[in-house]
Amino acid sequence: MSIGALDAASAYGRALGVGAGKTPGGAPTPAAETGKSGNFGAMVENMVTETADSLRAAEHASAMQVAGKGDLIDVVTAIGAAETALDTMVAVRDRVVNAYTDIMRMQI
Repeated sequence: MSIGALDAASAYGRALGVGAGKTPGGAPTPAAETGKSGNFGAMVENMVTETADSLRAAEHASAMQVAGKGDLIDVVTAIGAAETALDTMVAVRDRVVNAYTDIMRMQI
């Protein structure tokens, strides 16, 4: 499964709460409160944290299934969510690295 540029842009927009002025949890974004654009570093840090959390949740669901206390559908759902989060992070990382490379190749 591969993630496209549109998927990455959509995930970036959701992470910043673009268009709604709210985060996915419903709280106002800092950009909506102050009228300033979002902090890219904080957005990336938040995405990394959420990705790590979804990977931990998938591991926990898998361990519960192995122990006989979990449901297979929960495991598949958790793994799917973790895979999507990881694919999004990899796509954002690749875009940042490509942008950095393009900037370094520019002639002054």
